[in-house]
Amino acid sequence: METYGHEHVIQVTDLRRVYGGGFEAVRGISFSVRRGEIFALLGTNGAGKTSTVELLEGLAAPADGRVRVLGHDPYTERSLVRPRTGVMLQEGGFPSELTVAETARMWAGCVSGARPPAEVLALVGLESKARTRVKQLSGGQRRRLDLALALLGDPEVLFLDEPTTGLDAEGRRDTRELVSALRDGGTTVLLTTHYLEEAENLADRLAIMHEGRFATTGTPAEVTATEPSRISFELPDGYFAGDLPPLGELGVAGHHTDGRMIRLSTHEPQRTATGLLMWAAQARVELRRLDVRSASLEEAFLRIAKEVSAERTRGTSTKEYAA
Repeated sequence: METYGHEHVIQVTDLRRVYGGGFEAVRGISFSVRRGEIFALLGTNGAGKTSTVELLEGLAAPADGRVRVLGHDPYTERSLVRPRTGVMLQEGGFPSELTVAETARMWAGCVSGARPPAEVLALVGLESKARTRVKQLSGGQRRRLDLALALLGDPEVLFLDEPTTGLDAEGRRDTRELVSALRDGGTTVLLTTHYLEEAENLADRLAIMHEGRFATTGTPAEVTATEPSRISFELPDGYFAGDLPPLGELGVAGHHTDGRMIRLSTHEPQRTATGLLMWAAQARVELRRLDVRSASLEEAFLRIAKEVSAERTRGTSTKEYAA
């Protein structure tokens, strides 16, 4: 029997997935996920996130490459992997006439060592809907039910495909807190999400996919560190942009003026902010509406998408010219 490293419960090497007609949805990605870690797959629609997750779940065989979950091939050794994993698909299908409690009991009958259905319904905030028919649930409540069923087997590895889609702000917060608690208890979580702020606050590490490949990987801090921080403030009365100290000496990479507002971008926010505040103190003026903030994951995501799109455009133009 093949063994696996205790620390890495998901191991992927040169993974590829090809659909009918030759469309390559996943193009040779490699990564690993440690025990008790939340790993997020991000990307635009069609980037290959769900195609990747389905291979990890054992729902299809890869065209090439190697997948191991808990030391086993999730497709050929499904019986060894499935009882130890929980899966929340993008959209679940439940008998509409069953109640929430009946659905959970039915699902528990298919799970080895299932937790009490009432327990998992309480975890996702559906205890008050136990007698409600599935067809009467809102979209967000159905997503909560999806999550409850994924947790019935107390999984070691939890796959969450867009877990908070359709949830209101309170539901997203509750789900994030639950997923964090599961991670703290040793559960390994692999999730896809379109909510970049959610990934930034929740994931230990992440990968941004584009057209079946990884554009970048790392911790949220590592990915956002490539983007400049932003500092904005309102010019004091009687002062103009030219009255500020030389911006280059303050580590400013770029600036924009909008009326009396000055917006600076910098990779050295402490140096820039310190220089501005020292100048303001010496000039005895106030920098009103001062705002200093680090780059967000959304900015890094949009920059990557823009760069890849520009590369594609250049490639198309080159082909047209060559033709």
